[in-house]
Amino acid sequence: MDPEKKKDLLSIDGLTVHYVTMDGTFQAVRNLSLNLKEGTTLGLVGETGAGKTTIALSIMRLIPNPPGKIMGGEILFHGENLLKKPEAQMRKIRGHEISMIFQDPMTALNPIDTVGDQIREVILIHEKISKSEATVKACEMLEMVGIPRERYKEYPHQFSGGMKQRVVIAMALACTPKLLIADEPTTALDVTIQAQVLEMMNDLKRKTSTSMILITHDLGVVAKMCDNVAVVYAGQVIESGTAEDIFDRVAHPYTKGLFAALPKITGTRGRLATIPGLMPDPSDLPEGCSFHPRCEYCCEECCTGEISMTEITPGHFVRCRRIAELLAGTATKTVHEEGGA
Repeated sequence: MDPEKKKDLLSIDGLTVHYVTMDGTFQAVRNLSLNLKEGTTLGLVGETGAGKTTIALSIMRLIPNPPGKIMGGEILFHGENLLKKPEAQMRKIRGHEISMIFQDPMTALNPIDTVGDQIREVILIHEKISKSEATVKACEMLEMVGIPRERYKEYPHQFSGGMKQRVVIAMALACTPKLLIADEPTTALDVTIQAQVLEMMNDLKRKTSTSMILITHDLGVVAKMCDNVAVVYAGQVIESGTAEDIFDRVAHPYTKGLFAALPKITGTRGRLATIPGLMPDPSDLPEGCSFHPRCEYCCEECCTGEISMTEITPGHFVRCRRIAELLAGTATKTVHEEGGA
């Protein structure tokens, strides 16, 4: 089916999340909007601290409170606002309709239960079947992710990091969710195992018709897995579009910086390019564009007011006040004082 004709499975509008501590209020996510169509994969890309995991936890309604609080916005799943649902209903949705693969499989698994029992528990919570039937299904899920069913009664410490991640994926997909959120699912794995896990996730996604939100730092993973991409910076989406838009028609200076920092396979070898400066403190964000202290094209207008998203081609949006000049090639670079970009 043409992606344009697919229905929205998830629609986030104006999501705002704060963490309130004794040290101040941290604006983790600010007036963020996203859409995910049925059967597609959306990649969330950005530096550590950009707010990607907070977005995922907000969808699951797992923001720790205190200190976290969803201040406003809507998260529509199948047209229903998850933020308005009672906790009892959310427990039925989690693991059944929306599942999440957490960053670290070491902490996602219970060390005192067998891996098979942990998968079976998810099935028993959400499906009206007997224990014996759930056991059979748990064995099938293990085999689906490439683990022999004979290892059902083994414990997490008996598995390698890659095998633990496969178990976590089996748990997440046990009830065939409509939406799978994968938070850096291959970060702790070596390159060979990473490729195997990603290929397996793609195969399972096709078999189960599951939609996916993939959170990652790795643009190579994004290119392999994602239909659409949203680049997140300081709690906001600053560029979004199809994977083709982001890789072939990159527009925002920050996104360009991310691509410039990638090592090149060919050509002369030298120092890798970097984006000057650091991610801003979420308790003391700069006025105007949050990226302006690091941006070589920053001008006075970038330092004040709210910067809105501009649609530069159909479906390709950029949050930049100078985007017209950048696209026309007429934007001039500026010199920042020491301590800025």
